[in-house]
Amino acid sequence: MHNKVVYHAMKAFAAFGLPVLRFNFRGVGLSQGIHDHGHGERDDVRAALNWLDAEFHRPILFAGFSFGAQVGLRACCGNARVAGLIALGLPVHAAGRNYTYGFLPQCSAPKLFLSGDHDKFGPHELLSAVIQRAPEPKRLVWIAGADHFFQGTAESPAAKLILMQSEMRAWLRETFALSETPKS
Repeated sequence: MHNKVVYHAMKAFAAFGLPVLRFNFRGVGLSQGIHDHGHGERDDVRAALNWLDAEFHRPILFAGFSFGAQVGLRACCGNARVAGLIALGLPVHAAGRNYTYGFLPQCSAPKLFLSGDHDKFGPHELLSAVIQRAPEPKRLVWIAGADHFFQGTAESPAAKLILMQSEMRAWLRETFALSETPKS
Protein backbone atom coordinates (compact mmCIF):
# COMPACT_ATOMS: atom_id res chain seq x y z
CA MET A 1 0.00 0.00 0.00
CA HIS A 2 2.92 2.33 0.64
CA ASN A 3 5.16 1.50 -2.33
CA LYS A 4 5.87 4.05 -5.04
CA VAL A 5 3.82 2.29 -7.75
CA VAL A 6 0.66 2.22 -5.63
CA TYR A 7 1.24 5.82 -4.51
CA HIS A 8 1.58 7.07 -8.10
CA ALA A 9 -1.52 5.11 -9.15
CA MET A 10 -3.45 6.78 -6.33
CA LYS A 11 -2.25 10.18 -7.51
CA ALA A 12 -3.50 9.43 -11.04
CA PHE A 13 -7.02 8.73 -9.74
CA ALA A 14 -6.91 11.68 -7.35
CA ALA A 15 -6.09 14.00 -10.28
CA PHE A 16 -9.69 13.46 -11.40
CA GLY A 17 -11.14 13.99 -7.93
CA LEU A 18 -11.97 10.30 -7.61
CA PRO A 19 -12.11 8.72 -4.16
CA VAL A 20 -9.26 6.26 -3.62
CA LEU A 21 -8.94 3.35 -1.23
CA ARG A 22 -5.52 1.79 -0.68
CA PHE A 23 -5.27 -1.26 1.54
CA ASN A 24 -2.91 -4.04 2.50
CA PHE A 25 -3.84 -7.65 1.95
CA ARG A 26 -4.22 -9.95 4.93
CA GLY A 27 -0.99 -10.44 6.82
CA VAL A 28 0.78 -7.45 5.24
CA GLY A 29 1.88 -4.58 7.44
CA LEU A 30 -0.50 -4.30 10.37
CA SER A 31 -3.32 -6.19 8.63
CA GLN A 32 -4.74 -9.19 10.43
CA GLY A 33 -4.63 -12.70 9.03
CA ILE A 34 -2.00 -14.57 7.06
CA HIS A 35 -1.09 -14.69 3.39
CA ASP A 36 -3.45 -17.07 1.57
CA HIS A 37 -1.75 -17.34 -1.85
CA GLY A 38 -4.44 -15.27 -3.58
CA HIS A 39 -7.53 -17.09 -2.31
CA GLY A 40 -8.39 -15.10 0.80
CA GLU A 41 -6.91 -12.00 -0.79
CA ARG A 42 -9.76 -12.07 -3.33
CA ASP A 43 -12.08 -11.74 -0.34
CA ASP A 44 -10.02 -8.72 0.75
CA VAL A 45 -10.65 -7.11 -2.65
CA ARG A 46 -14.37 -7.96 -2.46
CA ALA A 47 -14.55 -6.40 1.02
CA ALA A 48 -12.93 -3.25 -0.37
CA LEU A 49 -15.43 -3.19 -3.27
CA ASN A 50 -18.31 -3.57 -0.81
CA TRP A 51 -17.00 -0.69 1.32
CA LEU A 52 -16.49 1.59 -1.71
CA ASP A 53 -19.94 0.77 -3.04
CA ALA A 54 -21.63 1.44 0.33
CA GLU A 55 -19.63 4.61 0.96
CA PHE A 56 -19.77 6.28 -2.47
CA HIS A 57 -22.47 4.53 -4.57
CA ARG A 58 -20.44 5.11 -7.76
CA PRO A 59 -18.99 2.82 -10.42
CA ILE A 60 -15.61 1.54 -9.27
CA LEU A 61 -12.31 1.72 -11.13
CA PHE A 62 -9.85 -0.87 -9.89
CA ALA A 63 -6.07 -0.64 -10.08
CA GLY A 64 -3.64 -3.15 -8.66
CA PHE A 65 0.09 -3.67 -8.78
CA SER A 66 1.86 -7.01 -9.28
CA PHE A 67 0.26 -9.63 -7.00
CA GLY A 68 -2.49 -7.08 -6.31
CA ALA A 69 -3.19 -6.77 -10.03
CA GLN A 70 -3.47 -10.54 -10.40
CA VAL A 71 -5.75 -10.93 -7.37
CA GLY A 72 -7.79 -7.84 -8.26
CA LEU A 73 -8.42 -8.95 -11.83
CA ARG A 74 -9.70 -12.29 -10.53
CA ALA A 75 -11.97 -10.60 -7.99
CA CYS A 76 -13.22 -7.77 -10.22
CA CYS A 77 -13.68 -9.31 -13.66
CA GLY A 78 -17.39 -9.86 -14.15
CA ASN A 79 -18.38 -7.66 -11.20
CA ALA A 80 -20.98 -5.19 -12.48
CA ARG A 81 -19.86 -2.54 -9.96
CA VAL A 82 -16.39 -2.39 -11.55
CA ALA A 83 -16.41 -0.09 -14.58
CA GLY A 84 -12.73 -0.49 -15.49
CA LEU A 85 -9.53 -2.27 -14.50
CA ILE A 86 -5.88 -1.27 -14.47
CA ALA A 87 -3.19 -3.91 -14.02
CA LEU A 88 0.25 -2.52 -13.23
CA GLY A 89 3.18 -4.91 -13.55
CA LEU A 90 0.94 -7.95 -14.02
CA PRO A 91 3.04 -11.01 -13.19
CA VAL A 92 3.12 -14.10 -15.37
CA HIS A 93 6.00 -15.88 -13.65
CA ALA A 94 7.38 -14.77 -10.28
CA ALA A 95 9.10 -16.43 -7.32
CA GLY A 96 8.71 -19.90 -8.81
CA ARG A 97 4.98 -19.42 -9.40
CA ASN A 98 3.25 -19.36 -12.77
CA TYR A 99 0.18 -17.14 -12.81
CA THR A 100 -2.69 -18.18 -15.06
CA TYR A 101 -5.44 -15.97 -16.38
CA GLY A 102 -8.04 -18.39 -17.75
CA PHE A 103 -10.80 -16.08 -16.50
CA LEU A 104 -9.63 -13.13 -18.61
CA PRO A 105 -11.63 -13.99 -21.79
CA GLN A 106 -14.82 -13.34 -19.79
CA CYS A 107 -13.64 -9.93 -18.55
CA SER A 108 -15.62 -7.45 -20.64
CA ALA A 109 -14.87 -4.23 -18.71
CA PRO A 110 -12.32 -1.81 -20.20
CA LYS A 111 -8.80 -2.86 -19.23
CA LEU A 112 -5.43 -1.11 -19.16
CA PHE A 113 -2.29 -3.17 -18.75
CA LEU A 114 0.90 -1.23 -17.96
CA SER A 115 4.23 -2.98 -17.71
CA GLY A 116 7.87 -2.10 -17.87
CA ASP A 117 9.58 -3.43 -20.97
CA HIS A 118 12.25 -4.85 -18.64
CA ASP A 119 9.82 -6.44 -16.17
CA LYS A 120 11.32 -9.83 -15.32
CA PHE A 121 7.97 -11.10 -13.96
CA GLY A 122 6.05 -10.24 -17.13
CA PRO A 123 8.26 -10.85 -20.16
CA HIS A 124 6.94 -9.46 -23.47
CA GLU A 125 6.02 -12.76 -25.09
CA LEU A 126 4.31 -14.27 -22.05
CA LEU A 127 2.41 -11.17 -20.98
CA SER A 128 1.37 -10.33 -24.54
CA ALA A 129 -0.06 -13.85 -24.93
CA VAL A 130 -2.08 -13.47 -21.72
CA ILE A 131 -3.48 -10.10 -22.73
CA GLN A 132 -4.23 -11.25 -26.28
CA ARG A 133 -6.88 -13.58 -24.80
CA ALA A 134 -8.68 -10.68 -23.09
CA PRO A 135 -11.62 -9.20 -24.99
CA GLU A 136 -11.80 -5.60 -26.11
CA PRO A 137 -11.74 -2.95 -24.88
CA LYS A 138 -8.17 -3.35 -23.71
CA ARG A 139 -4.87 -1.56 -24.01
CA LEU A 140 -1.36 -2.83 -23.32
CA VAL A 141 1.32 -0.21 -22.81
CA TRP A 142 5.00 -1.04 -22.39
CA ILE A 143 6.92 1.63 -20.49
CA ALA A 144 10.32 1.83 -22.17
CA GLY A 145 13.33 1.39 -19.93
CA ALA A 146 11.24 0.37 -16.90
CA ASP A 147 11.52 -2.65 -14.64
CA HIS A 148 8.76 -4.32 -12.60
CA PHE A 149 8.61 -1.37 -10.18
CA PHE A 150 8.66 1.20 -13.00
CA GLN A 151 12.18 2.15 -12.03
CA GLY A 152 14.82 2.71 -14.66
CA THR A 153 17.33 0.28 -16.05
CA ALA A 154 21.09 0.65 -16.46
CA GLU A 155 20.53 1.96 -20.01
CA SER A 156 17.75 4.34 -18.90
CA PRO A 157 18.29 4.97 -15.18
CA ALA A 158 15.57 7.53 -14.41
CA ALA A 159 12.40 6.27 -12.69
CA LYS A 160 9.44 5.78 -15.03
CA LEU A 161 6.65 6.27 -12.47
CA ILE A 162 5.58 9.59 -14.00
CA LEU A 163 5.26 7.87 -17.40
CA MET A 164 3.16 5.13 -15.80
CA GLN A 165 0.95 7.73 -14.15
CA SER A 166 0.66 9.72 -17.38
CA GLU A 167 -0.53 6.62 -19.28
CA MET A 168 -3.11 5.92 -16.57
CA ARG A 169 -4.43 9.48 -16.71
CA ALA A 170 -4.65 9.43 -20.52
CA TRP A 171 -6.57 6.13 -20.45
CA LEU A 172 -8.96 7.44 -17.78
CA ARG A 173 -9.63 10.60 -19.83
CA GLU A 174 -10.16 8.67 -23.07
CA THR A 175 -12.08 5.68 -21.72
CA PHE A 176 -14.34 7.39 -19.18
CA ALA A 177 -14.41 10.99 -20.48
CA LEU A 178 -13.05 12.21 -17.15
CA SER A 179 -11.65 15.69 -16.63
CA GLU A 180 -8.84 16.41 -14.25
CA THR A 181 -9.71 18.68 -11.34
CA PRO A 182 -7.84 21.97 -11.19
CA LYS A 183 -5.12 22.12 -8.55
CA SER A 184 -5.82 24.65 -5.84
